[in-house]
Parts: sequence; C-alpha cells; structure tokens
Amino acid sequence: MFASISSWWSGSPAPAPAAPEKPYDPTDPKQNPLNPKGLKPCCACPETKAARDDCFLNTDASEADEKCRELVQKHIACMRGYGFKV
Repeated sequence: MFASISSWWSGSPAPAPAAPEKPYDPTDPKQNPLNPKGLKPCCACPETKAARDDCFLNTDASEADEKCRELVQKHIACMRGYGFKV
C-alpha cells in the first residue's frame, strides 16, 4: 500500500502496460518467415490454384470431387508451405 503512495510522490513514471499481442498474420513477414514477400492468400500459389480451378470448371460436377482431389491436395500443400492455415 505504501509503495504505491511513495512511487506516486516520487515522480517516477509508472511502468507502461504491455502492448497487446497482435494476432497471427501469415502475410506479415515478421511473423511468418515462410512468406518473406508478404503474399496474400489470393496471390499465393497461382500455378496450383489455376490447375485446381480449371479442373473443377472442365469436369462434370458429379466427377469433379474425385478427379480434382490430387490438384486440391497440391494447392493445400502449397498454401501451407507459405504458412497459411488451410
């Protein structure tokens, strides 16, 4: 009790409150070394994204899940390689 009163009278500043921790941002190169260019999810892995999208667009809907599964898995692996939580 007296410590807080004496510090108030001594004129020394109180310690600053700790800054709130920023949430994980995979596009921030300081937080995510796997993504040094700071790519956003829409711009990462354009090759696997295009192949996946083409597969779904050019395959019958009833067969697309099975035929495009490997391309989807490759795209997910690529996104995780950049540190995105997919």
